[in-house]
Amino acid sequence: MALGTQSYVALLEGSMSTTAAVSTGQAAEQTAFHSIERRSSADLPYERFLKEYLEPNRPVIISNAAPQWNAMRTWTPEFFKSRYGEKIFQVSYETKMAMSDLIDAIMASTQEKPGPYLHKVIIYRDMPELLEDLFPDNVYAFPRRYAGSLMPARFRRPDGFLKLLIGGAGGKFPLMHYDADNSHAMITEIYGDKEFILFPPEDTPYVYPFPNSSHTSQIDNPDSADLEKFPLFSRATLYRGTVHPGDAILIPSAWWHAARALNPSISVCTNMMYRSNWHGFVHEACDPAIIKNPLSRVVKHGYLDTLGLMLSACESLQQALPDNGLSHKLADFAPLHRRHMPTRAQIPSLH
Repeated sequence: MALGTQSYVALLEGSMSTTAAVSTGQAAEQTAFHSIERRSSADLPYERFLKEYLEPNRPVIISNAAPQWNAMRTWTPEFFKSRYGEKIFQVSYETKMAMSDLIDAIMASTQEKPGPYLHKVIIYRDMPELLEDLFPDNVYAFPRRYAGSLMPARFRRPDGFLKLLIGGAGGKFPLMHYDADNSHAMITEIYGDKEFILFPPEDTPYVYPFPNSSHTSQIDNPDSADLEKFPLFSRATLYRGTVHPGDAILIPSAWWHAARALNPSISVCTNMMYRSNWHGFVHEACDPAIIKNPLSRVVKHGYLDTLGLMLSACESLQQALPDNGLSHKLADFAPLHRRHMPTRAQIPSLH
């Protein structure tokens, strides 16, 4: 995969913790970590973000990433409880709850006894009336190739799979993982605080992926992994950062991550497809476990490789000639920026 090979030590700028991991019998709490780099949107233009973070596959936390969002001023736990009340939502893979019950459980959640964590709501599908609160876009989270008309229908998502995430203190996504399609993820914190733990792609052998699910780790809590069961985990390089309201965190493609709410937290997540993670996307899309016929696999691989070259050419022409009429036409195939919000009719059904 084209995962970026820059030294991740460059992220630190001298911020590595010198505290050693503390062993507690069979388990160990990793207290040595690297701090995820933090930047302000005031001095990080989008093109610099692409060059310094998205292309080299480097994580970053960006403060004041979407001050234009009405959601930053209106979305609170009480907002969702009063607006959606008894409406039932799919909270997790196995749980459905009324919004009022969910918010009550989230407000009662503690680090010692965490409550539910909402992560199955797709905003375009389940709460389209809230989209106006998230416009104009967080520019750093534009889904890029997912929004292009040349993207194969199965993968075309002009909204970037925009998800709503709500959890209380201690609430978390059930599995440490990296995102499917080899996609980048941008999570924008709207309310509360959330801590993220990341591991770089080259540490994949140390985080013990499930044999039948290469995107998910057998280690549920990286802060207290069982080193007798997972001895190689002690070699993994941990990156840690906390996002506050207005912050957005880039989790680059193939970076393992886990997140934990420190208090009642509301955020949204968008996935992004760019030329830097296209090679890995093609590799996943042509997985023999998905396409069993060798000839079909070769044909699809060739098609997606060629499409990647075409999209790169469209993007380069737009960057070189931004005011040219041809560039405006190419933007339909490989948009660099959002020109208008996608409609529900443009977004494939999700089941």
